[in-house]
Amino acid sequence: MNRTQVYLTDDEQKALRVLAGRTGRSQSELIRAAVDHFIEMLQSEDRGAVLREAAGLWADAANRPDFMALRAEADRIEPGEG
Repeated sequence: MNRTQVYLTDDEQKALRVLAGRTGRSQSELIRAAVDHFIEMLQSEDRGAVLREAAGLWADAANRPDFMALRAEADRIEPGEG
């Protein structure tokens, strides 16, 4: 773990202290949980953007791979072989 200094407003610090007391968790634990949640939320939004951009990627049937042939080829590969 790395030590990081964060500046909080008086209201943020007071609310954090109250939450820590109510939950029995340290202020540091609560801050880490909040940061984890924020990161997860942003990564989820990024994933959604990627999926939206990929929508219709193979709409043109001429460029679409033959999924049955790909599946048949994959089924022939032994585990650990490929």
